[in-house]
Amino acid sequence: MSRVCAVTGRRTRVGHQVKRRGLAKKDGGVGRRVLGRSKRTFKPNIQTVRVRTPDGRILRLKLSTKAIKRGIITLTNEHGGVQTFPLVKALRGSNRAHSKAQKNAAAQ
Repeated sequence: MSRVCAVTGRRTRVGHQVKRRGLAKKDGGVGRRVLGRSKRTFKPNIQTVRVRTPDGRILRLKLSTKAIKRGIITLTNEHGGVQTFPLVKALRGSNRAHSKAQKNAAAQ
C-alpha cells in the first residue's frame, strides 16, 4: 500500500535539496550563492494503527502522526456520509480483560 494518511491525505512530496556557498550579507559576506539543486522526497511519518469504531468494528488504518496526536478521525463511510469519532486504539492479545472492561465502561 502507498504511504498516504487515511484522514489528512498526507503523502510523499517532492522538493529540492539546495547546495549553497558563501557568507550571508548580514554576516559581512557578499551573499549566499546557489551551486546546485538535487531532487529529494519529503516523506510523512505514517503509522499503521488499529482503531476501534463507535459500532465496535476494528479497522487497520494508516495515519500520520499529526492525525494521531489530534485524536479525532473523520472518515467517509460506504454510503458516502462522513463519520467523525475519537481515536481509540484497539487492544490485542493479553489485554483482553482490559478491553472487556473498556467495552463495559463504554456501554454504560
